[in-house]
Amino acid sequence: MKKVLFIIYLLLIGVTSMYTQINDRHPHEYQALVDLFRDWREFEEPPTLNGAPDYTANRFDSDQQNFNVLIDRLNRIKIDDWPVPYQVDWHIVRAEINGYDFNYRILQPWVRDPAYYQTVWEYKSDVPAHEGPTNHATLELWTYQFPLSSNEEMRLTSDLNVIPPLLIQARKNLTGNARELWIAGIENIRKQRLSLDKIGRMIQDSKTQPVVGTALENAQKATEDFITWLKKQAPNKTGPSGIGKDNYTWYQQNVHLVPLTWEEEVQLLQRELDRAWTSLKLEEQRNKSLAPMVAANTPKEFAQLTERGVQRFMRFLREKEIMHIKANMEPALREHMGEFVPEDQRNFFEIGMHYDPVPLYSHFYHWFDLAQMRDEPHESPIRRGPLLYNIFDNKNEGIATGVEEMFMHAGLYEDSPRSREIVWILLAQRAARGLGSLYAHANEMTMEDAGKVHVKWTPRGWMKREPHLLKFEQHLYLRQPGYGTCYITGKYLIEQLVTEYAEQLEEEDKPFSMKDFFQAFNDAGNIPVKLVRWQMTGNKPE
Repeated sequence: MKKVLFIIYLLLIGVTSMYTQINDRHPHEYQALVDLFRDWREFEEPPTLNGAPDYTANRFDSDQQNFNVLIDRLNRIKIDDWPVPYQVDWHIVRAEINGYDFNYRILQPWVRDPAYYQTVWEYKSDVPAHEGPTNHATLELWTYQFPLSSNEEMRLTSDLNVIPPLLIQARKNLTGNARELWIAGIENIRKQRLSLDKIGRMIQDSKTQPVVGTALENAQKATEDFITWLKKQAPNKTGPSGIGKDNYTWYQQNVHLVPLTWEEEVQLLQRELDRAWTSLKLEEQRNKSLAPMVAANTPKEFAQLTERGVQRFMRFLREKEIMHIKANMEPALREHMGEFVPEDQRNFFEIGMHYDPVPLYSHFYHWFDLAQMRDEPHESPIRRGPLLYNIFDNKNEGIATGVEEMFMHAGLYEDSPRSREIVWILLAQRAARGLGSLYAHANEMTMEDAGKVHVKWTPRGWMKREPHLLKFEQHLYLRQPGYGTCYITGKYLIEQLVTEYAEQLEEEDKPFSMKDFFQAFNDAGNIPVKLVRWQMTGNKPE
């Protein structure tokens, strides 16, 4: 699937735009950067071995010379006199190349992380690409429509045929000793087995060709055999799974472009956790004379609640002039209004949603991002598709988290003051889980202990009843350094940007417009906040 998307992506590079057609307006050598980007992305896509992406040590070692050539080409491009947006593009390419280097030297998911070999994904991510390291041959089940057309049968067969050779190769590649990643990764492969069974049910009543069924059976058996092998090897895995403080800091600063150290992130997340709890208690004090919130406890009540929620939220954005409203925004939100869940089965996010879905709808700014990415492709070929290695995380997750509080302060809950309590609970939960993930990466806590921080410091015990969500989140953050903290670090960097942007306007005696801020912020693309700040303010980061 990734290869298909990459081919489409390369074709898009040919679209006429101010970035792709070199003329007098473009800085000298910008075309060299675009060419390098194309060659870099082609290099990053691994060759195949027996029909599956090749993650063997021999392949990576043999590619190092070509990788060094790419680095040399990047460093030979002189950008000091380029306009800022073009310099930003150069730094995006540099960050991706640094990400590959870090994966090769330190993270090595193909060596340490069995979950890397999960191929079947049932859902579309709410950020530009899947959260965490994924292999290059994912089967995106959500992209299929059943019953299958003949072309879709061929595509599904091709996707399924990758699984057996990939899992055979994985047994040779997985020589790492990261115990917690190993144990938790088994669950990902179990989920793949369940997903394959789901595919079987979806095609059993269709008039599909036998070749699809054969491919499915082979994938099911290969997955079962891989689970057995992983369980057999598990007792021998005894090492740490965190990457350590120094590696964490280097990765954040040089790949995700978050200008903070491990220690500074600890301070920031602890501060936000304390602030969220204190603010929650103050809200409760202010609201003590109000009736408690009542959750929707029937499907009809939930449908009415969510419909009112969508209308309230979109009306607020429009009437308060928070954002420029586009035709694709409300439909994007309506696709993710949520479903009724019985009270005893609700996870953390569903608990809040059944009281008032609007705080979570604020976080669904994500879907506005993705709608813009789909309908208004960025004019820069380097920013048009998802950045590799989740480099988009501090922008996409940071703004989704940040607007929960921003919209609240702008008046979203004037008619529902107890909803403000939910906003502070959301912030506390994100700070707590990120804080736990930091200590897990420092190897000062196990993943289980990090989860205990996550549970203990989430108010009202809302995380105590959802072990599956807890395990999923802490496992993801251990697999993808910085993801657990990006909700808070990104929010912090965006608040810095608002401050700097507003101060510049004040110095120029110009009014601050929230909707113009969001438009400029969104139009920069799904790139690190540090680079967005440079483009919006002109102030070059250190």
